[in-house]
Amino acid sequence: MSRPVHFEINADNAQRAAEFYEKVFGWKLQKWEGPVEYWLAMTGAKEQPGIDGAIMPRMKNATTTIFMNVPSVDDYLRKVVNAGGKKLSDRETIPGVGYSAYCEDTEGNIIDLFQSDPKAK
Repeated sequence: MSRPVHFEINADNAQRAAEFYEKVFGWKLQKWEGPVEYWLAMTGAKEQPGIDGAIMPRMKNATTTIFMNVPSVDDYLRKVVNAGGKKLSDRETIPGVGYSAYCEDTEGNIIDLFQSDPKAK
């Protein structure tokens, strides 16, 4: 099996997107000093499960879907809207798994907010 090791979020305005992910999810973002605009995204401590990635100028018609594990779908939907994103769906129950809701970042990329709860009904 192959596992994801990095992600790239396409953005019309990479700095605006970097600020959005920093506000909503607490990511640490650092502009790369290379020949192209590229924001490195550190999404958590190295000892935590997960991957790091980057935010970059949008390639032609490209979009990204990110699945984010959060402690509360409802709280994070509010954070997304407060940071300039859009709510696309209400929280839905996935029986025996948890809760999910879709939203968009400031660049139109889709985020699935996921809250684990094996007792969800």
